[in-house]
Amino acid sequence: MSVRAVIFDLDGTLLNTLEDLADAGNATLKAFGYPVHPVESYKQFVGDGVAMLVKRAMPPEHMDAYPRVLERMREEYAKHLDRKTKPYPGIPQLLKALSGRGIALCVLSNKPEQFCKTNMTQFFGGVRWAAIVGESAAIRRKPDPEGALAIAKRLGMMPEEFLFVGDSPMDVKCGLDAGMTPVGVTWGFRGRDTLEEAGGKLFIDKPEELMGLLVNCTRDKGCMLRA
Repeated sequence: MSVRAVIFDLDGTLLNTLEDLADAGNATLKAFGYPVHPVESYKQFVGDGVAMLVKRAMPPEHMDAYPRVLERMREEYAKHLDRKTKPYPGIPQLLKALSGRGIALCVLSNKPEQFCKTNMTQFFGGVRWAAIVGESAAIRRKPDPEGALAIAKRLGMMPEEFLFVGDSPMDVKCGLDAGMTPVGVTWGFRGRDTLEEAGGKLFIDKPEELMGLLVNCTRDKGCMLRA
């Protein structure tokens, strides 16, 4: 079956958001008098939504303050959303190339949906997105496949017609459980070994390599996945 759409993860796949997430997290921790963390530590904190990020960053003995800390984190990240964040090199060109071949572009993230849409407008305002889905009360977070399947239904496509591109094990698992083809990216927040452990088999080291996986493209029928 041909590839007609791509679902992208956001943080660590399209955008390098790590420093802004770390700055917001550390500003929150400082406000409560808690120890802060190196930026690199946030690679292990992110991926499961802001609520889990806060739990991982907080001292375990202070979990009674968790609701207030989470609220402060949302406030801080709203202020830090675009200070240091930027697209990974080659991502704008990849999105243009896919769109030019008639591939529908989608985003599925565990980041709160309002932040996702703000990021998309700020950094990819000229891109026509078929769907942008983030964390909300309506959709269960990845690795649950509900969000991916909802996107497929919205676009009127079969799950088999999607690539699911992401940097984390939960992206791989979500793609597999949705019946899509996961493509792991190695430039993000997690290593290739963790993607392989989750069941990943296709990997790219640079955004432009994704186009190398697609052949015989037509605007009405999509592209074939290279064997």
